Amino acid sequence: MPFPPTPMVQRRLAQPSSSRQATPCRWRHALALVTALWFGLHGLPASAQDAPYTEVQRLVHAGQLDAALQRAEAWLTDKPKDPQMRFLKGVIQNQTGQTDAAQDTYTQLTQDYPELPEPYNNLAVLHASQNRFDQARAALEMAIRLNPAYAMAHQNLGDVHARLAAESYARALAIDSANPPLRLKLQSLQTLLGATTGSQAR
Repeated sequence: MPFPPTPMVQRRLAQPSSSRQATPCRWRHALALVTALWFGLHGLPASAQDAPYTEVQRLVHAGQLDAALQRAEAWLTDKPKDPQMRFLKGVIQNQTGQTDAAQDTYTQLTQDYPELPEPYNNLAVLHASQNRFDQARAALEMAIRLNPAYAMAHQNLGDVHARLAAESYARALAIDSANPPLRLKLQSLQTLLGATTGSQAR
Protein backbone atom coordinates (compact mmCIF):
# COMPACT_ATOMS: atom_id res chain seq x y z
CA MET A 1 0.00 0.00 0.00
CA PRO A 2 1.39 3.45 -0.90
CA PHE A 3 1.96 5.02 2.51
CA PRO A 4 4.75 7.62 2.64
CA PRO A 5 6.23 8.35 6.09
CA THR A 6 3.74 10.12 8.34
CA PRO A 7 4.44 12.55 11.17
CA MET A 8 4.33 10.96 14.57
CA VAL A 9 4.68 11.51 18.26
CA GLN A 10 6.22 8.99 20.59
CA ARG A 11 5.09 7.27 23.76
CA ARG A 12 7.31 5.86 26.49
CA LEU A 13 6.85 2.69 28.49
CA ALA A 14 8.67 1.22 31.47
CA GLN A 15 11.28 -1.37 30.59
CA PRO A 16 10.83 -4.79 32.23
CA SER A 17 12.67 -6.20 35.21
CA SER A 18 11.87 -8.78 37.82
CA SER A 19 10.00 -6.07 39.75
CA ARG A 20 8.49 -4.50 36.58
CA GLN A 21 10.52 -1.33 37.15
CA ALA A 22 13.14 0.09 34.82
CA THR A 23 13.93 2.72 32.24
CA PRO A 24 11.56 3.85 29.49
CA CYS A 25 11.12 2.17 26.10
CA ARG A 26 9.95 3.96 22.97
CA TRP A 27 6.70 3.30 21.14
CA ARG A 28 5.93 4.98 17.86
CA HIS A 29 2.48 6.45 17.42
CA ALA A 30 1.27 7.53 13.97
CA LEU A 31 0.06 11.13 14.04
CA ALA A 32 -1.91 11.27 10.81
CA LEU A 33 -2.94 9.26 7.84
CA VAL A 34 -2.14 10.51 4.37
CA THR A 35 -4.97 12.83 3.46
CA ALA A 36 -4.89 11.79 -0.18
CA LEU A 37 -5.57 8.21 0.83
CA TRP A 38 -8.83 9.12 2.50
CA PHE A 39 -9.98 11.20 -0.45
CA GLY A 40 -9.05 8.35 -2.76
CA LEU A 41 -11.34 6.12 -0.75
CA HIS A 42 -14.17 8.58 -1.05
CA GLY A 43 -13.51 9.62 -4.64
CA LEU A 44 -12.79 13.28 -3.82
CA PRO A 45 -9.87 15.42 -5.01
CA ALA A 46 -7.40 15.92 -2.17
CA SER A 47 -6.34 19.36 -3.38
CA ALA A 48 -9.86 20.71 -2.90
CA GLN A 49 -10.67 19.04 0.40
CA ASP A 50 -7.58 18.74 2.61
CA ALA A 51 -7.71 22.16 4.34
CA PRO A 52 -9.60 21.06 7.50
CA TYR A 53 -7.16 18.21 8.15
CA THR A 54 -4.11 20.34 7.43
CA GLU A 55 -5.33 22.97 9.88
CA VAL A 56 -5.94 20.45 12.66
CA GLN A 57 -2.50 18.91 12.10
CA ARG A 58 -0.94 22.38 12.16
CA LEU A 59 -2.57 23.09 15.52
CA VAL A 60 -1.37 19.73 16.87
CA HIS A 61 2.21 20.40 15.77
CA ALA A 62 2.00 23.86 17.34
CA GLY A 63 0.90 22.36 20.65
CA GLN A 64 -2.51 24.02 20.48
CA LEU A 65 -4.31 20.83 21.39
CA ASP A 66 -7.49 22.37 22.80
CA ALA A 67 -7.99 24.37 19.62
CA ALA A 68 -7.19 21.32 17.50
CA LEU A 69 -9.75 19.23 19.37
CA GLN A 70 -12.39 21.95 18.99
CA ARG A 71 -11.77 22.08 15.22
CA ALA A 72 -11.94 18.30 14.94
CA GLU A 73 -15.15 18.03 16.94
CA ALA A 74 -16.77 20.85 15.00
CA TRP A 75 -15.95 19.09 11.73
CA LEU A 76 -17.26 15.78 13.03
CA THR A 77 -20.55 17.37 14.03
CA ASP A 78 -21.38 17.63 10.33
CA LYS A 79 -19.37 14.58 9.16
CA PRO A 80 -19.41 12.10 12.07
CA LYS A 81 -18.15 9.19 9.97
CA ASP A 82 -15.11 10.99 8.55
CA PRO A 83 -12.26 8.54 9.31
CA GLN A 84 -9.40 10.99 8.84
CA MET A 85 -10.77 13.51 11.33
CA ARG A 86 -11.76 10.78 13.75
CA PHE A 87 -8.19 9.50 13.58
CA LEU A 88 -6.83 12.97 14.29
CA LYS A 89 -9.26 13.29 17.19
CA GLY A 90 -7.85 10.08 18.65
CA VAL A 91 -4.32 11.46 18.37
CA ILE A 92 -5.36 14.64 20.18
CA GLN A 93 -7.19 12.68 22.87
CA ASN A 94 -4.08 10.63 23.46
CA GLN A 95 -1.82 13.67 23.66
CA THR A 96 -4.13 15.38 26.15
CA GLY A 97 -4.20 12.37 28.46
CA GLN A 98 -7.64 11.12 27.46
CA THR A 99 -6.32 7.60 27.04
CA ASP A 100 -9.62 5.76 27.41
CA ALA A 101 -11.32 8.08 24.94
CA ALA A 102 -8.47 7.68 22.45
CA GLN A 103 -8.69 3.91 22.77
CA ASP A 104 -12.42 4.04 22.10
CA THR A 105 -11.83 6.24 19.06
CA TYR A 106 -9.23 3.92 17.55
CA THR A 107 -11.23 0.79 18.37
CA GLN A 108 -14.29 2.19 16.62
CA LEU A 109 -12.16 3.09 13.61
CA THR A 110 -10.85 -0.48 13.35
CA GLN A 111 -14.46 -1.65 13.35
CA ASP A 112 -15.76 0.89 10.85
CA TYR A 113 -12.67 0.85 8.56
CA PRO A 114 -10.96 -2.50 9.17
CA GLU A 115 -8.87 -2.13 6.01
CA LEU A 116 -6.77 0.72 7.48
CA PRO A 117 -3.60 -0.16 9.42
CA GLU A 118 -2.85 3.11 11.25
CA PRO A 119 -5.64 2.87 13.83
CA TYR A 120 -4.39 -0.61 14.74
CA ASN A 121 -0.87 0.76 15.28
CA ASN A 122 -2.06 3.56 17.54
CA LEU A 123 -4.36 1.23 19.42
CA ALA A 124 -1.38 -1.06 19.99
CA VAL A 125 0.61 1.84 21.41
CA LEU A 126 -2.12 2.44 23.98
CA HIS A 127 -2.26 -1.24 24.88
CA ALA A 128 1.53 -1.38 25.24
CA SER A 129 1.63 1.74 27.41
CA GLN A 130 -0.66 -0.09 29.85
CA ASN A 131 1.33 -3.34 29.74
CA ARG A 132 -1.29 -5.16 27.67
CA PHE A 133 1.33 -6.68 25.41
CA ASP A 134 -0.67 -9.58 24.02
CA GLN A 135 -3.33 -7.14 22.81
CA ALA A 136 -0.66 -4.81 21.48
CA ARG A 137 0.96 -7.67 19.57
CA ALA A 138 -2.37 -8.71 18.04
CA ALA A 139 -3.14 -5.16 16.91
CA LEU A 140 0.32 -4.71 15.38
CA GLU A 141 0.13 -8.03 13.59
CA MET A 142 -3.15 -6.89 12.06
CA ALA A 143 -1.61 -3.57 10.99
CA ILE A 144 1.24 -5.44 9.29
CA ARG A 145 -1.14 -7.90 7.67
CA LEU A 146 -2.97 -4.94 6.14
CA ASN A 147 0.24 -3.19 5.09
CA PRO A 148 3.37 -5.37 5.09
CA ALA A 149 5.48 -2.28 4.31
CA TYR A 150 4.34 -0.43 7.47
CA ALA A 151 7.78 0.16 9.03
CA MET A 152 6.47 1.85 12.17
CA ALA A 153 4.27 -1.13 13.03
CA HIS A 154 7.18 -3.51 12.44
CA GLN A 155 9.32 -1.45 14.82
CA ASN A 156 6.62 -1.40 17.48
CA LEU A 157 6.08 -5.14 17.11
CA GLY A 158 9.80 -5.71 17.60
CA ASP A 159 9.65 -3.64 20.79
CA VAL A 160 6.67 -5.64 22.02
CA HIS A 161 8.52 -8.91 21.41
CA ALA A 162 11.58 -7.54 23.19
CA ARG A 163 9.49 -6.43 26.15
CA LEU A 164 7.82 -9.86 26.40
CA ALA A 165 11.19 -11.59 26.10
CA ALA A 166 12.65 -9.46 28.89
CA GLU A 167 9.72 -10.28 31.15
CA SER A 168 10.18 -13.99 30.46
CA TYR A 169 13.91 -13.79 31.19
CA ALA A 170 13.17 -11.94 34.43
CA ARG A 171 10.70 -14.59 35.55
CA ALA A 172 13.16 -17.33 34.68
CA LEU A 173 15.93 -15.57 36.60
CA ALA A 174 13.70 -15.25 39.64
CA ILE A 175 13.38 -19.04 39.59
CA ASP A 176 16.98 -19.80 38.66
CA SER A 177 19.07 -16.97 40.05
CA ALA A 178 22.33 -18.91 39.70
CA ASN A 179 22.29 -18.72 35.92
CA PRO A 180 24.91 -16.25 34.61
CA PRO A 181 24.06 -16.67 30.88
CA LEU A 182 20.40 -15.92 31.61
CA ARG A 183 21.32 -12.88 33.67
CA LEU A 184 23.53 -11.64 30.83
CA LYS A 185 20.68 -12.08 28.34
CA LEU A 186 18.34 -10.06 30.55
CA GLN A 187 20.90 -7.31 31.13
CA SER A 188 21.67 -7.06 27.42
CA LEU A 189 18.00 -6.84 26.51
CA GLN A 190 17.32 -4.23 29.20
CA THR A 191 20.23 -2.18 27.86
CA LEU A 192 18.85 -2.46 24.34
CA LEU A 193 15.38 -1.38 25.44
CA GLY A 194 16.76 1.51 27.46
CA ALA A 195 18.87 2.72 24.54
CA THR A 196 15.79 3.34 22.41
CA THR A 197 14.98 6.41 24.52
CA GLY A 198 17.90 8.32 23.03
CA SER A 199 16.60 8.78 19.49
CA GLN A 200 14.68 11.84 18.38
CA ALA A 201 11.21 12.07 16.87
CA ARG A 202 11.22 12.10 13.10
